[in-house]
Amino acid sequence: MTDDLRVTLITGGGTGIGAAVARRLLEAGEAVAVTGRREERLHAFAKELGEPERLLTLPGNAADYADVSGAVDAVLARFGRLDAVVANAGFATHDTVADGDPAGWTDMVLTNVLGPALLIRASAGALRRSRGRIVLVGSVAGFVPTPGNLYGATKYAVTGLAENTRRQVTEWGVGVTLIAPGRVETPFWDGGDGLPPGHLLTADQIAGSVVWALGQPEGVDVNTVVVRPLGQPN
Repeated sequence: MTDDLRVTLITGGGTGIGAAVARRLLEAGEAVAVTGRREERLHAFAKELGEPERLLTLPGNAADYADVSGAVDAVLARFGRLDAVVANAGFATHDTVADGDPAGWTDMVLTNVLGPALLIRASAGALRRSRGRIVLVGSVAGFVPTPGNLYGATKYAVTGLAENTRRQVTEWGVGVTLIAPGRVETPFWDGGDGLPPGHLLTADQIAGSVVWALGQPEGVDVNTVVVRPLGQPN
């Protein structure tokens, strides 16, 4: 590994948007670490890519600080630096506050809201040294209220977290970007009513926005990017 190789840590990187970001960065010759709860899925992802030397897979829970800080430590031990983090892990329970099942809400709130905060906390020191970047994957649901949508409330929290974080870390030379996708064809919809009607973005299209944000010139800090498929009204 060379000293100038950019290293990115992605939570929830074994599937969907996170996996698409990892693929793009690896294709660009960069080093990537991905986390996820399902160790077998991470192994399958690495095998699918030919188990490249520049890929590190790290099983763990994005809402557990010991797992998150351990992932950061593992990246630093393997690659010697950390230049960017992508807080991508998240899911929806696909129900509402008036008639949903509260049993699933705790895990959703912890993963979607606490998870990004833990990643920021665990990586802040390394990113300050590298003058790196933080990308938080939010959602259009974090800007547009929908009836009873607790998932949307978690993404409103991510929208706020992005700006709150920016105001603290910008003086350290660390950039912060919120990427807020509209409807994307990913495993996110599993467990709900299936894919929504109309045109959907692909995970790779959103990955393009993430990689674009990570690749901004030194001194440029793009803060909020909302990406909808053409035709999505809300």
